[in-house]
Amino acid sequence: MKKILFAFITLSLQIILGQNGRMIIPSEISKQSLNEMQEMGLKLKTSDIYSPNKSSLNDAVIQFNGGCTGEIISPKGLILTNHHCGYGAIQAHSTFEHNYVKDGFWSKSLSEELPNPGMYVSFVRKIENVTNQVLKGVKKDMDPAIKQALINKNIKFLIKTYPKKLWQEVEIKSFFDGNQFYAFTVENYKDIRLVAAPPSSIGKFGADTDNWMWPRHSGDFSVFRIYADKNNHPAEYSPNNVPYQADTYFKINIKPKKAGDFFMIYGFPGRTQEYLPAVAVKQKVDVINPARIETRKTALDVMQNFMQKNDTIKLKYTAKFARIANYWKKWIGETQGIHKTHAIDKKKEFESYFLKQVKAKKLSPEYLSIFDRFADLYQQNKDIELARNYLIEIAYLNNDLLKRAFDLYNLEQVYQTKGKEAFKAKEKKYLPGLLNSFKNYDSKVDKALFEALMKLYVSKMPVKYRNKNIEKLDISQTADEIYSNSILNQPDKLKKLLHKKPKKFIKLLADDPGYQFARQLIQDYYLKIAPDYRNSRIQINQLQKKYMQGIMAAVDKQIFPDANGTLRISYGVIKGYEPRDAVYYFPISHVRGIIEKYKPGDYEFDVPKRLIELYEKKDYAPYSNTGEMPVDFIGTAHTTGGNSGSPAINAEGDLIGINFDRVWEGTMSDLYYDKKLSRNIMVDINYVLFIIDKFGNDKRLIEEMTIKK
Repeated sequence: MKKILFAFITLSLQIILGQNGRMIIPSEISKQSLNEMQEMGLKLKTSDIYSPNKSSLNDAVIQFNGGCTGEIISPKGLILTNHHCGYGAIQAHSTFEHNYVKDGFWSKSLSEELPNPGMYVSFVRKIENVTNQVLKGVKKDMDPAIKQALINKNIKFLIKTYPKKLWQEVEIKSFFDGNQFYAFTVENYKDIRLVAAPPSSIGKFGADTDNWMWPRHSGDFSVFRIYADKNNHPAEYSPNNVPYQADTYFKINIKPKKAGDFFMIYGFPGRTQEYLPAVAVKQKVDVINPARIETRKTALDVMQNFMQKNDTIKLKYTAKFARIANYWKKWIGETQGIHKTHAIDKKKEFESYFLKQVKAKKLSPEYLSIFDRFADLYQQNKDIELARNYLIEIAYLNNDLLKRAFDLYNLEQVYQTKGKEAFKAKEKKYLPGLLNSFKNYDSKVDKALFEALMKLYVSKMPVKYRNKNIEKLDISQTADEIYSNSILNQPDKLKKLLHKKPKKFIKLLADDPGYQFARQLIQDYYLKIAPDYRNSRIQINQLQKKYMQGIMAAVDKQIFPDANGTLRISYGVIKGYEPRDAVYYFPISHVRGIIEKYKPGDYEFDVPKRLIELYEKKDYAPYSNTGEMPVDFIGTAHTTGGNSGSPAINAEGDLIGINFDRVWEGTMSDLYYDKKLSRNIMVDINYVLFIIDKFGNDKRLIEEMTIKK
């Protein structure tokens, strides 16, 4: 009986704690985690991985433009990240005369490196637990609103008084659902220049068909450089800036890889929710995901129909299509993965174990009813979540005209609530984005999107939140009127409108048919859906925070905080997997697979002539001497969005690859990590160097790096 109970407890702990590969705060590497990594092959000390006092690997890892990760690979501030992370910059510099998306870009000198206004990278110089300072004066029985106000006040004071250098900033981040807090001292460099990028036929090989899939054959990388002022400090773009001088950068190891090799991922994972109760996961995969999947599928079908018929539209909409398709496909895989792994049942098993621990440890009796309270809250929350997701997907994320209306509404509200000066400041901020939204825009496509999405709105929006006036309209007729007459569809008129005096601006805007229509949806969101959602989330978040407190008290082993966009490490081994019966995927793909997938002229599977020539000659040395050139590899590290571009590091701390994706069967790892199916996908650094050197003939970059041969 004792053996059965021990097995049950062990299984329950594995369910919530997972296996190796957890996302660890670099300053909090435990002896247990270090021992496990060293048993797997790690040769580094904790101070080599992270140190606030001396150079360490964290000084070579940057958050790239707020949403991806990158790594420093030379003393002159050279950055590697993913092609899809740099895609916006690559596309922005592209014209029909110089199509860097199609042909690639290879600068031959510093003077040819291209600036990117608005782009930035962030270094984390120090991480410190400041929970006591943030929770100073907070009492257990305080009113939740008063408690949060005090926490906010403490955070504000701490940011203001925290010791830092003039060019540094401090961010306070919440962990474990608000039960712990850490301060991050960061440096933001704002002069980032495009150095090199392969053509999309390499950087996005397989495109949407292969996205989230294995085997992959994508050379998903791009190269940038950080520029700094004469003191090596952050500075806005200036032709007088110089390459950033890096004390720490990754050396590159081109030793062949094999199954079982240890590696570590160092980066900025975006968001996971591994401690949600079973009822929350069930709502996500059975209610919310299907709604989002259907909405995005509707938009993708419309866009694809136009893109297949018109190359100009294809160029304009490629990035939008990829953005929309990315999470559409992810949500499908996530939903299937949760059901395939029986994650909801396993979470229920852990919840039973949790209640047993509450009784055994004599924790607060309020934990005994916590799952009933979760069930009630999520049932009340269902239509609110649906309405919010439908409206955001339909009217903000997938239709440009309605998105512009949202921005203009916010501008109008600034004038109404804060006055003329605030309006002018906000207008200056909004103007470039509003006008830039027309660069990759086609009126016919957007109109078709409007019709398809609004018909979905009328049929699927929960009745309580559906706009009765819109419900009565002829959507096709309404679309004709709006796209024929609205300034939201005419960049020149919109630009003139934005230069009017505020009162005139608001009057003309009020008379616009597109804005009149959109304003109904926008007010429904801000006046009905958002308040209900906010009230619902306050209750759920408070209960989730309490549940997290309970887990931390009930579980005797180390647990790891959810990802929240902050610097983390995870680790694992190179390993294949079995996605279904009688199918096994090997962990390394090769250029041979690119040729096997080759479809001349196909936008996803075309192959550049030069790459075919190199393949036929087997001209791979020194990056491979086996007659096979590796392209991508997979492993068991726990990653998520934001880890795109993260360095894959070997046991000695050398760069061996660049993380860029996860396998489709394991995308549920944001909610539930499963060691059998969860695999991260990395581009092999050997392939990156091979493309830079042999394909791009960019010898100066190769010479700038330190390559262990």
